[in-house]
Amino acid sequence: MKFFIDTADITEIRDLAATGLVDGVTTNPSLVAKSGARFLDLIPQICEVVPGPVSAEVAATDFETMLAEGRKLAKIAKNIAVKVPLTPAGLKVCRTLADAGTMVNVTLCFSAGQAILAAKAGASFISPFVGRLDDIGENGMQLIADIVEIYRQYPAIKTEVLVASIRGPQHVIQAAKLGAHVGTMPPAALRALFNHPLTDKGLTAFVADWQKTGQSILDEHELSALKQQKSAA
Repeated sequence: MKFFIDTADITEIRDLAATGLVDGVTTNPSLVAKSGARFLDLIPQICEVVPGPVSAEVAATDFETMLAEGRKLAKIAKNIAVKVPLTPAGLKVCRTLADAGTMVNVTLCFSAGQAILAAKAGASFISPFVGRLDDIGENGMQLIADIVEIYRQYPAIKTEVLVASIRGPQHVIQAAKLGAHVGTMPPAALRALFNHPLTDKGLTAFVADWQKTGQSILDEHELSALKQQKSAA
């Protein structure tokens, strides 16, 4: 499963991209507002840091303006995925942009029926919001299971299931078990995947035992050079 980061914080994106674990980025108007950055300045920066798909969302709701915005966003970089809402106008924009070779991420999906429409409209990605469904007492992961099952029945469907509104590691794990193509998550959720108390306990024991040996893999000159390198960075 591919990992996308759901943030507009360029510092966070740079930090996590350096791990080699990030395959793309998703943004939305709320995340951009939170970042305080100017949208049209921010998106090119993200596209330079992350070579994979970067979702940039249109702001309008009518077809003509959405299409004009989508075309402008698509020109920013080759890895732009124009993000449109799952509305009749949004799907019309999706079809037009997809036919022109632009990646499109159809967002705010809350039913399998909507996911079928997005696939027929040529979406590169469909973004079902699992966390928001869980919030109202529904089963968000069941929606993922339904969409994955439906798409698998039709080899001609190339739309990838992009699990959105991920709240933590369990959502990631469940989505991966169901065969979702992508999970987009806030930075904290990705970092939480690293954590396990037994990992921390084991590492502490290994470090303590190694220190007892009085040995070092790097000699003094190598350690000094490494220290200088860290300082320069």
